[in-house]
Amino acid sequence: MSSPKSIVSVVPSQTELLHYLGLGDAVTGITKFCIHPDDWFRNKKRVGGTKTLHLGAIRSLKPDLILANREENERLQIEELAREFPVYVSDVSNLNDALDMIKTAGRLTGTTERALELVRELEIRFGALPAFPRIRAAYLIWRDPYMAAGSGTFIHSMMDKAGFDNVFGFQSRYPEVKAEMLADAGPDVVLLSSEPYPFREKHLNEISAICPRARVLLANGELFSWYGSRLLHTPDYFRQLRRQF
Repeated sequence: MSSPKSIVSVVPSQTELLHYLGLGDAVTGITKFCIHPDDWFRNKKRVGGTKTLHLGAIRSLKPDLILANREENERLQIEELAREFPVYVSDVSNLNDALDMIKTAGRLTGTTERALELVRELEIRFGALPAFPRIRAAYLIWRDPYMAAGSGTFIHSMMDKAGFDNVFGFQSRYPEVKAEMLADAGPDVVLLSSEPYPFREKHLNEISAICPRARVLLANGELFSWYGSRLLHTPDYFRQLRRQF
């Protein structure tokens, strides 16, 4: 298979992966949310948001590969693009899925060796994580209304790796969670993600008022939800996070 000469990535974590794989010249289009690496964010052509792609902008790049994701992109837009261009749609809900995605991305872009090296390193780093004492936790991704990470999500799988038992794991995907539901769930820890909603210090007291017995912390959303090369930093982050308990 010949390496693609014009790659459009419409998934931030996969965009960063392409940079890690050394595909700088081949990547011609990214989304406005593809903030890593910074020089790509500033200089690559932007083709809209992950769920609001500018199809005309993508067509103008004449891509010979588009990297998308089942959860992060709108199905109808991706299906339309797939009628005109080669499209790879990843479906990532756990670490094994992420490793498979990395292998596939390497194969499709002619960077198999580099991708397999990354997979091996990730297996080593995650395999070295200790068996953390289990803590009941909620992970909020949105405010007004509150939304939590439930089962079937990559965040849920990363919570498990960090030793957190998801109190909303009985619900799938990203359920809306009213304040009384959060209080009734009785988490020992509430993690407030930095993305997609940018929770900040000012929100800690708001959640503490709902769950006064819980430890409320800000969480690095990228290290819980990005499933490309950024995963290299996730195990150390989990160790640092758990040292607070």
